[in-house]
Amino acid sequence: MPIVFLSPSTQDWNPYVTGSGSEEYWMNRIVDAMEPYLRSNGIRYRRNDPDTSAGAAIREANSGYYDFYLALHSNAIGNGSAQTSARGIIAFYYPGSAGGQRGAELIAKNLREIYPLPDKVTTRPTTALGEVSRSRFPAVLVEIGYHDNYSDALWIEGHVEAIAQQLVRALTEYFGLPFIQPMDPKRGTVRLSYGTLNLRSTPSPAGTVIANLPNGAEVTVYGEWNGWYVVQYGDQVGYAAAAYIDV
Repeated sequence: MPIVFLSPSTQDWNPYVTGSGSEEYWMNRIVDAMEPYLRSNGIRYRRNDPDTSAGAAIREANSGYYDFYLALHSNAIGNGSAQTSARGIIAFYYPGSAGGQRGAELIAKNLREIYPLPDKVTTRPTTALGEVSRSRFPAVLVEIGYHDNYSDALWIEGHVEAIAQQLVRALTEYFGLPFIQPMDPKRGTVRLSYGTLNLRSTPSPAGTVIANLPNGAEVTVYGEWNGWYVVQYGDQVGYAAAAYIDV
């Protein structure tokens, strides 16, 4: 199953014009809201340490293996103005990175569905942002609105859940997975008359088998889709036929 590195802003010194918190605070709120969606869709994740820096996040990610690197920020003009007229969302990617460009386009497509000015949701190649230029993996840095614009700041604050959902929708499209709404995690037990239950990488009999679950195995069920459960067994996450798991 895919694994992503999540790098919400570490800029606790960058305040929202509404006085409600910082860029770090609100981007971490979005990642908090993403976690149930990621689990329900079988996407494993690791997130940065908010007490470090973007550079430290890049180094941490590059020391391991991830299928995608996603950095979340909110924008600002930075000219000292208390209120800017600038609005919009930009998904940045490194030029020449096919995976990064595709990820940026999917993120932009999904955020256009909820942002009030969809024509201002764009993608842009850049070599100036370390979180896309220095990542070893396909990477996107999303500037979600302008936090020095009241309308954008209020939109972010009021749409944390929707933003999180659309970001995960984009990731499921990127990885070729169905989107599954979160459910409260449940304990499940594998029930078989013989053999083992296949844990697969996709919800299909043709999906790659990543583990074999014996009769009586205890699993955690995070989501359900068309007769398949998204389950965790030990450190393995995948899809298993729901008919053989009692919850």
